[in-house]
Amino acid sequence: MVEDVANPAGERSGQFGALGLHLADPRVEASVLGVLDRVETSLRASVASADPLVTEASRHLVEAGGKRFRPLLVALSAQFGDPEAAQVVPAAVVMELTHLATLYHDDVMDEAAVRRGAPSANSRWTNSVAILVGDYLFARAADIAAELGTEAVRLQARTFARLVHGQIAETVGPRDDDPVAHYLHVIAEKTGSLIATSARFGGMFGGASPEHIEALAGYGEIIGVAFQLSDDLLDISSESIQSGKTPGTDLREGVPTLPVLYALASDDADAASVRLREILATGPLVDDALHAEALGLLRESPALKRARETVRSYAEDARARLAPLPESPARRALESLCDYIADRTS
Repeated sequence: MVEDVANPAGERSGQFGALGLHLADPRVEASVLGVLDRVETSLRASVASADPLVTEASRHLVEAGGKRFRPLLVALSAQFGDPEAAQVVPAAVVMELTHLATLYHDDVMDEAAVRRGAPSANSRWTNSVAILVGDYLFARAADIAAELGTEAVRLQARTFARLVHGQIAETVGPRDDDPVAHYLHVIAEKTGSLIATSARFGGMFGGASPEHIEALAGYGEIIGVAFQLSDDLLDISSESIQSGKTPGTDLREGVPTLPVLYALASDDADAASVRLREILATGPLVDDALHAEALGLLRESPALKRARETVRSYAEDARARLAPLPESPARRALESLCDYIADRTS
């Protein structure tokens, strides 16, 4: 899972398959790979500090790897203009730094011990250091955004505000709103917002038309939500670590993902549904027997089927957002991601 620092093109290309992207055109693939390789180099340079501790802690997650989904969307969206434009790589770096900063903060709030297969920054250095390093990465992102112009600063700040609102909503929990609607709102704010801005930045700084930029941003928001929801389902339905973590982790920790929320909201009177609601209502499932029982019931439940239908509807909505874009290898790559998300939890 951890990427090699050099990040050869072959490994980058392999990531496309891991994300369900198909870049059939060699020229587009070479262009996207070139952007991603320059992003890697720039990421490491941009987090360097005169303080060795700050540099080490800041590079901790950069060097731990990851899918680089946000820079990838910047690179693909730039294909609808000039993907070699000078501002495309800095725009991608702004998005990835913003994303990485949220991970440092999330790990503190979640008391996580591991991130991307390595010790989390908070477990390695302390919560205070992790929080401050996250702040430093936000500052570096803002600094680079300033070089891209006023509009970039405004969009990055507004995206950051949405991220914070989403985190607050998740922390406080549903108040007067429906739990499912609340959960979908949190995902849109925490995940969809940054992916939407990534696609927007790619179009903007690649010089795409305003109509195409709006289409890309709309696609990014919806595909971001769809991808997060599909991860929720994989946490329940996978028999392996396909989702990037041990199946049933969210269930064990009492995280109310979409299938669980559908199950709790159900009024099905069959014995399995009633039993499932009884177990889920107890909160985190630390008891191994109850955890295994709940996981088995969820896998066979109408709630999981309904959640799969929801993911598919988001994937199809994302595809529809691409309609204004010209037929091209880049558009087909974005469409392939819709197919992948719709099929990965079937």
